[in-house]
Amino acid sequence: MHRIFIVEDDAAIARALARELRLRGYETACAENFADILPEVNAFGAQLVILDLSLPYRNGYHWCRVLRESSHVPVLFLSSAADSLNMVTALDMGADDYIAKPFDLDVLCAKVQAILRRAYAYGRSSELIDLGGAMLDAGEGVIRGETSVELTRNELRILTTLLDKRGTTVSRDSLMRALWKTDCFIDENTLTVNVGRLRKKLEAAGVADLTRTKKGEGYLIV
Repeated sequence: MHRIFIVEDDAAIARALARELRLRGYETACAENFADILPEVNAFGAQLVILDLSLPYRNGYHWCRVLRESSHVPVLFLSSAADSLNMVTALDMGADDYIAKPFDLDVLCAKVQAILRRAYAYGRSSELIDLGGAMLDAGEGVIRGETSVELTRNELRILTTLLDKRGTTVSRDSLMRALWKTDCFIDENTLTVNVGRLRKKLEAAGVADLTRTKKGEGYLIV
């Protein structure tokens, strides 16, 4: 049974989320101290955090950044701001997905299930892979080159999927299926953001231009 921690200051929404998730077999807890959620998240042993953007004291961006400093726990953002800027900002800070209010509970639960599946059911190989100027340690999710950079689960899966098909163009649809095992409820902007972040990390490790974009087709590694 996965443990889901809900950080939502609207008590009615928090209760509805907790109730629905419990009905679907998850263990849930809701934040009580919005001045410092970290001790509650850690004490509960959260395996996923549902995090509202607008909160008392400090916003969800702050808490996502704090969580990422010490944990890889998946984060699903909630926000009444449905614009792409907020979504991209959340993903850039390390969120795993983003859903706008008002939301359908079935859609939210599908996102929760997909995040948990890719976070905990994806077995990573311990193989070291030569990227030409850097090495990918797939088991650790780290590229070791001019500097060592850590990849998120999504970035690692994109990279390993492209490496598995090295020299072949992988379509955006294929990458999204590899990431989420379904093409439902997925915004293509999410894939674009993740590919962009991966490229910046590859460049930081000293392997710029490893990935190529085939306009209208997808991506490949040469």
